[in-house]
Amino acid sequence: MAFKKLLASLGAGGASVETELTEFNVVPGGVVQGEVRIQGGSVNQQIEGLSVGLQAQVEVETQDGEHKQNIEFTKQRLGGAFELQAGAVHAVPFGLEIPWETPITTIDGQTLRGMHIGVTTELEIARAVDSGDLDPINVHPLPAQKAILDAFIQLGFRFKSADMERGHIRGTRQKLPFYQEIEFLPPSQYRGLNQVELSFVADSQAMDVVLEMDKKPGLFSEGSDTFRSFQVGLHDYQTTDWAAYLNQWLSEVGSKRNWF
Repeated sequence: MAFKKLLASLGAGGASVETELTEFNVVPGGVVQGEVRIQGGSVNQQIEGLSVGLQAQVEVETQDGEHKQNIEFTKQRLGGAFELQAGAVHAVPFGLEIPWETPITTIDGQTLRGMHIGVTTELEIARAVDSGDLDPINVHPLPAQKAILDAFIQLGFRFKSADMERGHIRGTRQKLPFYQEIEFLPPSQYRGLNQVELSFVADSQAMDVVLEMDKKPGLFSEGSDTFRSFQVGLHDYQTTDWAAYLNQWLSEVGSKRNWF
């Protein structure tokens, strides 16, 4: 299966461009594969540039409230300028690297509500730029991320929602201008607990895992026992019983606050 899109014709010559993704199931640090096909119009045209990138729809908080913003967080130029002959087809294969911090959009075959990440295509002709619609990709968790997600499910937590927020989590290896929060609803044994929010910030070797209970809007309460941040190696995560680790932390905090 492949996603396809056709951008609007550009200029009087009528050149158009179509992008086809041949591999859109990826993990952070992986590669999305595809091909861009530019169809020549009725006259020769000078193509000044062609690029593909990744875009995310992110929540931005301002004094006037929240709004959505599309942020392109990686971009790859495909070759240089060239002349497109009338009626000719110019095909450009590509492999677009997925940054390690890219948010998860799919878990166990289920798309997370609120996640919008995909490939954009940009074609420049005679100082005009045409950008196409988003070709969605499925970003699956890394094995280390999946282990922690599975631990929440093992403890009886239920997925509530996920979002991407502009800003930075202090004390992490974050480089992108936004981060993901995955929210879980607790089972009955953790009475008094409203929810737990989970964020991953990964690189090629390890990831920061950020957990918070009863998060106050816009603040990461680092001095509180309801906040926990720790590092997990991408290759040695299996040495820890994550369900037991999470249960111990939740139980300790809940006991102190008489939640459970």
